[in-house]
Amino acid sequence: MPSGGAVAYDIMSPSVFLLFLVTVPLLAHSAPSNPLGYFLNCGGSNEVTVDSLKYTPDGSYTKLGTVATINKTDLLPTLSTLRYFPNTASKKFCYSFPVIKGNKYLVKTIYYYGEFDGGKKPPVFDQIVEGTTWSTVDTTEDYAKGLSSYYEVVVMPHGKKLSVCLGRNEHTGSLSPFISALEVKSLDGSLYNPTDFNKYALVSVSRHTFGSEDAISFPDDKFNRMWQPFKDQNPVVASQSNITSSDFWNLPPVKAFSSGITTSKGKALEIQWPPLYLPSTYYYISLYFQDNRHPSPFSWRTFDVSINGHTFYSNLNATSKGVTVYAAQWPLSGLTKITMTPSPGMPVGPMLNAGEVYQILPLGGRTQTRDIITMEDLARSIQNPPRDWNGDPCRPKENSWTGVTCSSQFVARITVVNLTNAGLVGTLPPSIGHLTALSHLWLGGNKLTGTIPDLSGLKELETLHLENNKFEGKLPPSTEKLPKLREM
Repeated sequence: MPSGGAVAYDIMSPSVFLLFLVTVPLLAHSAPSNPLGYFLNCGGSNEVTVDSLKYTPDGSYTKLGTVATINKTDLLPTLSTLRYFPNTASKKFCYSFPVIKGNKYLVKTIYYYGEFDGGKKPPVFDQIVEGTTWSTVDTTEDYAKGLSSYYEVVVMPHGKKLSVCLGRNEHTGSLSPFISALEVKSLDGSLYNPTDFNKYALVSVSRHTFGSEDAISFPDDKFNRMWQPFKDQNPVVASQSNITSSDFWNLPPVKAFSSGITTSKGKALEIQWPPLYLPSTYYYISLYFQDNRHPSPFSWRTFDVSINGHTFYSNLNATSKGVTVYAAQWPLSGLTKITMTPSPGMPVGPMLNAGEVYQILPLGGRTQTRDIITMEDLARSIQNPPRDWNGDPCRPKENSWTGVTCSSQFVARITVVNLTNAGLVGTLPPSIGHLTALSHLWLGGNKLTGTIPDLSGLKELETLHLENNKFEGKLPPSTEKLPKLREM
């Protein structure tokens, strides 16, 4: 087992989606300006403030769904409304955000059922970010305890828009996916950067401060990451020295170092953390240490760190200035035990202040950008496109756009558009000729008007059906010269 620093593995095991729910209580606290990004009060008609963060109505970021109000007292404002998606014919329902291509974003989705649909059990459905299914939402257990639920993922968009979608799965049935609040926050470029975000996303598993009493979030964490308190049988100590967040990898909040857990001289410090069974796959692990004593030439301690008996970092020197130790890809399965063993002769035991664990999620692929742009042009040219024509056209495969079939490679190409007798009204955009992998274009039996654009770029086209529409003029002569066209 490699040890120390960033641990890289060349082969990833198949991903198992982590379904762990981090819970937040329903009562509000109180309110500086938002982190850079989007904070949406889903289903709401007014701006609301929660814990000094301002949440705006979500109607500018999705055209889908129906809004509902939860008539219960003592709810956070963001939990008192929601948006739900009752259309059983649609495969997914998406929000779209203008973003900076290549930046990293932390996406947080928040759910509180509130029996908005008159039922007693929350619907179960998928979450999709940038075309990749990143978890299943099942808030049943949390809701039974009177709690809301939230999920997080760190992702890098490959275009100028980022899509966050709810998707139907085999468990959804006739029920309606819903969402209470949605955050999309821009992260500093240094955060979690050993991860190749062209291939992977990071799904939050656990984020804790050790020995503390209270949760930490914005404004103490400028990205509004939630740091839950974690206490066990180990002694708790308070910090006697000041630190600066910017001195630490991943910029943990200063408050995360106000306390820590330790043990007595000569003893190993052991914790079972994260406090849940983990699916067998790979994880990003980051641990944060600081000697809690007043700064002096003697305020340091050295120890080895192991995880489930395997060396994670040898001879770690934790000073009053603090240190971050991380693994970019580390295998975990089931329960996890972290052991910190002091170096011989150390006058004090090891200590630990905070930690983060993320599941490494292989991306499920995406549609080629030019194909996405063309399909968005087509959607705008049609007055009544299918309701699920939002988000990535091809991915995930089980939630692709109605009438659209795609190739199987990681960067997918659109190969079939079949909207025969779909009742479409509108025109065909000139860019339709940019779908250069298209083999079948079937749009017959609609009410399309205007002229038929140049299709000379469709070199792979085998069949073309445009009959029984209201097109004007003649078919462009270049169409008959398409090399593979056999049926028109």
